[in-house]
Amino acid sequence: MTGFESAIESIRGADGFFSLDRPVYVSRAPGRLDLMGGNVDYTGGLVFQATIAEATWAAVQPRGDTRLEFLNPQMSAEGWNPRASFAIDEMTTEGSLREQVNRVPGLRWTAYVLGAFYWLRLHFPQNVILGANLYIRSEIPLNRGVSSSAAVEVAVMKAAAESYGIHLHGSELAEACQWVENVIAESACGVMDQAASVMGDEGYVLPLLCQPCQPQPLVKLPEGLCCWGIDSGVRHAVTGVEYEAARAATFIGYRLICEMEDLSIEGDRSGRIRRFVDPRWKGYLSNLEPSEFRERYESILPGSISGKEIIANGATHPDPFTTIRAHVNYRVRACTRYAVEENYRIRTFTALARSADSDTLTDSFQLMGELMFQSHWSYTECGLGCEATDILVNLVRNELGNGLFGAKITGGGGGGTVAVLGTREKRFSFERVVEQYAKSCGFTPYVFEGSSMGADRFGVHILEAER
Repeated sequence: MTGFESAIESIRGADGFFSLDRPVYVSRAPGRLDLMGGNVDYTGGLVFQATIAEATWAAVQPRGDTRLEFLNPQMSAEGWNPRASFAIDEMTTEGSLREQVNRVPGLRWTAYVLGAFYWLRLHFPQNVILGANLYIRSEIPLNRGVSSSAAVEVAVMKAAAESYGIHLHGSELAEACQWVENVIAESACGVMDQAASVMGDEGYVLPLLCQPCQPQPLVKLPEGLCCWGIDSGVRHAVTGVEYEAARAATFIGYRLICEMEDLSIEGDRSGRIRRFVDPRWKGYLSNLEPSEFRERYESILPGSISGKEIIANGATHPDPFTTIRAHVNYRVRACTRYAVEENYRIRTFTALARSADSDTLTDSFQLMGELMFQSHWSYTECGLGCEATDILVNLVRNELGNGLFGAKITGGGGGGTVAVLGTREKRFSFERVVEQYAKSCGFTPYVFEGSSMGADRFGVHILEAER
């Protein structure tokens, strides 16, 4: 049975959840493997993202009343409520929506779902009048750093929009889903997760310039090169204090550099996502070249500064989605350096992936692997490292010369999955890493292997009503 057939069978057998007299709109959105990019999607950097084989399926059926009925069986395994019910006419403000989804801890997951319906109603009020039944089926392990939340947002938004006669795709769909995660779920992510889930494709990697969401032509990795993901077993979340502190520290550095250059920073609401801009770098710290950063700014930035000192300064914090906390110490210099240098590493990585040919394969792969190692240790400098992922990365380093080239922690850091670059013909080296890690940590880690089409390529399939 194919993945599509299995998902449809699950949807049709959803315990009488759907009525037989209305069509059901089905979409599919994969998770993503962060080869390079991590935390520069919120600083305007280039990211390089692959889809994974695992995906989330969403099935939406219009209703004749104003109720929203959700069924997400996977939540039972997490100890959360798998069913939820809301009224579409009660979605009045962002604040009221956040209050509803936070009222019961076991329904916190509905922020990613209810937020999609709210966004559609906000932007297409003439279409979104009645409610809907929503069923979610996901193959993506939660909190592994492969964007399970983005896959839910994209799958739900895509299917729900189509059920209301709204056609969303590409950057508009990705940014709408990012808005849901930023504003309703209150998670300070950038756009790369949603964009990869929307615009990625099987066998390809998506380069995306996050200014704010500019996809570049997909890259087919050179023949024989393979990407895997190994779950470290340490749960990851972009709502954690480490991720928030690293992101906030980056924007503190950005503000200080603008102050050094006497550049004004102003709020900008012209795009889909609120942000701050300046006249030189347009609000994107990754536009600053590494050589200029090293020459003019690095030595002047504080290595660490307390939130209490920042708050006392009274200056505007140029990030709408993080809060300066008095008790937190912010690694300003390292986090700012990461935003600048990681963007350069990704540009180099992408150029190598595009230009590698049979005469330069090994050299190119080795260079790409070294860039991944550099990226990984830069996470540690930002406070986003993790002992378990360090062990995995060093196990890969021990296999250099045996068909593996590089590895790095993925996504927001602080745990989750490690991405590994190697050759398919020497897969045994990768398997040896997995076996050695299993022995050291006492469990067999989940391995992500293979890719799949993004939500746009899959489209929306309609299961017609039974007459």
